[in-house]
Amino acid sequence: MEYAIIAAGQGSRLVADGVETSKPLLQINGKAMLDRLIAIFLDNNAESISIIINAEMTDVRAHLNTLKLPVPLHILVKTTPDSLHSFYELASVIPQGKKLCLTTIDPIFSSLEFSAYIRSFESDDAHDALMAVTDYIDDEKPLYVKTNNELAITDFVDESYDGLRYVSGGVYCLNGKVISLLQAAIDSGVSRMRNFQRQMVYAGLRVQAYPFSKIIDVDHASDIPKAELFLNVVEGK
Repeated sequence: MEYAIIAAGQGSRLVADGVETSKPLLQINGKAMLDRLIAIFLDNNAESISIIINAEMTDVRAHLNTLKLPVPLHILVKTTPDSLHSFYELASVIPQGKKLCLTTIDPIFSSLEFSAYIRSFESDDAHDALMAVTDYIDDEKPLYVKTNNELAITDFVDESYDGLRYVSGGVYCLNGKVISLLQAAIDSGVSRMRNFQRQMVYAGLRVQAYPFSKIIDVDHASDIPKAELFLNVVEGK
C-alpha cells in the first residue's frame, strides 16, 4: 500500500487562534500530527510515503529531513491553490500501479479503526475508492455523503438534509482509475478535493463509504483538547 499526505495548506484558522506551530508539527498528546500519521502508515504495510508541503514550511521540511524511515519518503515542496491541486502535484511522486491511501494532515482517528479500514481496501477488488466517513459532525463546512443502503456513495453535497448521516473524513483509499481522473479534472477547472470526490461519482467509478466512529479535524485551537481526549479514550491512555 502506498500512502500520501496533503499538508500544503496554510493552517489559517489555527493561526487566527494564535497557534504559531505549523499544522503538521502541531502536537497531539506529545506527538506531531505528521509523525503520528507516518507511524500509523508504517504499522499498516506502507511501501512508500509521499507528502506535499508548501514553500513556507521550512520547519516542516527540516523536520522531514531528520526522519529515518524503513520505506522511501517522497517530499514535494510546492505551494498550491487548493487541496486538489496538491493531490495533482503529489501524484507525480507517488509510485504508480498500487493502491493508495491519501489523507490530509488534519484528521485524528482511531488507529485500530484505520487498520481495519486499510485491511478492507487491501482485499477489496469491487470498488475503486473506499472513503472514510463518520457520523460525528463538528466541522464548519462539512462535506455530506449521500449513500444507498449498501453504503455505495451516490453523491457528495455541501448542505445537510433529512436522510444524510455521514460526512467525509478526509481519508481516501483509491485505485489507479481514480488517479487517472486527475488530469481531466484539473484541465476542466475542478478545484478542491470535495469537487473531485463528486467527479469520481459522476464518472461512474465505484465509490464506497467506510464508517469510522469518529474523525476529528484539527482546524482550530479548540480542536486540540478534543482530539487529545478522544485518543486517550480509544487508545486507553
